[in-house]
Amino acid sequence: MPVNLSAPNPAELFAVAGVRIGVAEAGIRKANRKDLTVVLLDEGASVAGVFTQNRFCAAPVQVCREHLAAGRGIRAMVINTGNANAGTGQEGLMRARSTCAALAKQLKIAPEQVLPFSTGVIMEPLPYERIEAGLPAALADAREDNWLRAAEGIMTTDTVAKACGVQIVIAGARVSITGISKGAGMIRPNMATMLGYMATDARVSPAVMQQLARELAEGSFNRVTVDGDTSTNDSFVVIASNKAAHPVIESLDSPEGRQLKAAMLDVARKLAQAIVRDGEGATKFMTIRVQGGKTAEECRLVAYAIAHSPLVKTAFFASDPNLGRILAAVGYAGIGDLDPSHIDLFLDDVHVAVQGGRNPSYREEDGQRVMKQSEITVRVVLGRGQAEDTVWTCDFSHDYVTINADYRS
Repeated sequence: MPVNLSAPNPAELFAVAGVRIGVAEAGIRKANRKDLTVVLLDEGASVAGVFTQNRFCAAPVQVCREHLAAGRGIRAMVINTGNANAGTGQEGLMRARSTCAALAKQLKIAPEQVLPFSTGVIMEPLPYERIEAGLPAALADAREDNWLRAAEGIMTTDTVAKACGVQIVIAGARVSITGISKGAGMIRPNMATMLGYMATDARVSPAVMQQLARELAEGSFNRVTVDGDTSTNDSFVVIASNKAAHPVIESLDSPEGRQLKAAMLDVARKLAQAIVRDGEGATKFMTIRVQGGKTAEECRLVAYAIAHSPLVKTAFFASDPNLGRILAAVGYAGIGDLDPSHIDLFLDDVHVAVQGGRNPSYREEDGQRVMKQSEITVRVVLGRGQAEDTVWTCDFSHDYVTINADYRS
């Protein structure tokens, strides 16, 4: 069961003018499941994306980068689940491009105006003929209020769909923002999440779209981890349909730019945290906050060392306050001149370690009380400066092994 995560409320998923979504069952890996999604954009939309830094990136990631760089104006996206089209070589690239060409033909646009996305099993040929056969049904289903079906249509091992939205007012004009994501395992994004899509009808200059996508990812999807594995297919795409009635936002540093970014970042963080809450086999949601560093980068280094440690994660699953494991992770995080005698450790309100050693007033029953909670904050104070950063993660349970052992079954 996901940790304090419920299915999206359809009333909070706002239609975005100029964006239509269609979902179909194409039988890509299994019958009778939503596995093909198309996103159709009116002319004039601005699109930007960030992608995995895994060098073994999937064919659709490579094609997306090519098509965004071509600058033809993106008019559509095609997303399939059940097959990642990764580790498939030149044949995989051909199949990804064929999928783009098939959708482009239906829409009478150029193939370079289509972005392809895939998620699922790695090193198996993409059944692109099934995708092409399913496109007419997906197109027939396309409408502006289809975000929930889209969230369901991009799921793999997810147990619940992930979607949220918000409406704000910019310069007197109502602006809608809605996003969806998927992911539960192979999650340690490095420039994105497994798959994430966010659209707004705000008017945003194309010149700042890439900056917006990068900063949203950096503040949300790049702060979550389930198991430390960076996927071959990580993709996060931001769309501005430019349909709202306010003046064009030319800078994220303007009042309107800051307002839009803050609202979109809130949505992105909820989507990113939903992935952790639905982590494969997760029973606990953990916030790892590291303070008192010289730089945010070294704080993040320590936070990820804690979040990735199997020993830490299994201790939290067992509600076992074996908290020396946290201090050990801090020590091997990679800060060469770290002075352990300056480090304090907290579990929520419980002060566990002071100046690198066990707090004389710490009682193990207090640590265990916190660790039995479904939501826990681990706070480390490095005593080196004023910087801080936060990462969100989950525990490791028996079910994580079971789910991944049976993934291809």
